[in-house]
Amino acid sequence: MSDGSSGRLIILSGPSGAGKSTVVRHLLEECELPLKLSISATTRSPREGEKHGQHYFFLSDEEFQQRREAGGFLECKEVFGLGYWYGTLREQVTTGLKAGHWVILEIDVQGALALMDDNSLSSITLFIHPGGMKELEHRLRSRGTETEEAIRARLETAQNEMQQMHRYQFEVINGSVDLAVDEICQILKDQKENHPCSKS
Repeated sequence: MSDGSSGRLIILSGPSGAGKSTVVRHLLEECELPLKLSISATTRSPREGEKHGQHYFFLSDEEFQQRREAGGFLECKEVFGLGYWYGTLREQVTTGLKAGHWVILEIDVQGALALMDDNSLSSITLFIHPGGMKELEHRLRSRGTETEEAIRARLETAQNEMQQMHRYQFEVINGSVDLAVDEICQILKDQKENHPCSKS
């Protein structure tokens, strides 16, 4: 997918409850690089306040599977056994990269690992976590949005995801959003300077 443009692919993932969405939101506002968030697609219903095309592309099961069969996703999977699908739309990423954006994929670890195995993607990979499982459990419970069963499933998944941290280029502990954002922005700036294909 390296077409000579100055766009870069940034894969940011970590366990549910690590604060990825908050960090990404601040990163987009505060980091001076030409960052653009790739909006994922899902078959779940919108939560209160979520808008189609802004938070997710909300697709029917039929449309999602049609796109999947047509190769329209860089990665996709069914999440937490609940029957919902999530995926990264190929067009979202390629369009952003061609425009010279640094496209951020805020995706789960399984999706990130699938993309890391794709040698055509020259990506910067970051694993973000809150510092330990106790803090993660506290954050998940304090959300107050999920059943006990869903929380247990997320914690079990998180335990496995933490074991994949070594596969990433960079580890960021999100103890403070401001510090995590500063650290990630600095990592990306360093990558820009060290990447010969980037335009200044």
